[in-house]
Amino acid sequence: MQPIHYIIIFAVLLILFLAVIRANKKDFKLEINKLVEYLGGKDNIIDTEAEMSRFKVTLKDVSKANKEGIMKLGAKGVVEIEDQLKIIFGKDAKKLKKYMDDLK
Repeated sequence: MQPIHYIIIFAVLLILFLAVIRANKKDFKLEINKLVEYLGGKDNIIDTEAEMSRFKVTLKDVSKANKEGIMKLGAKGVVEIEDQLKIIFGKDAKKLKKYMDDLK
């Protein structure tokens, strides 16, 4: 094989690799909008905090939250304590906090 063939094969593999990565990447803004909806809407959210892998949300009415929907978004757990939900999202917790702050 000639060197040009190796370059072409490498380029095709690189394009395929990038296409697969892009297809698997979550649309984070869409996920945030769904999360806000599952938390009972923007008006139901009083405060948010990010603590390591946990995303803590203080709500006006916790009964409006859809915990099953939140779990479908990739949460590893949801704990309700009084007017708060502690949601385990892993490394995305700080990103969620930033996007939620931008919504206000």
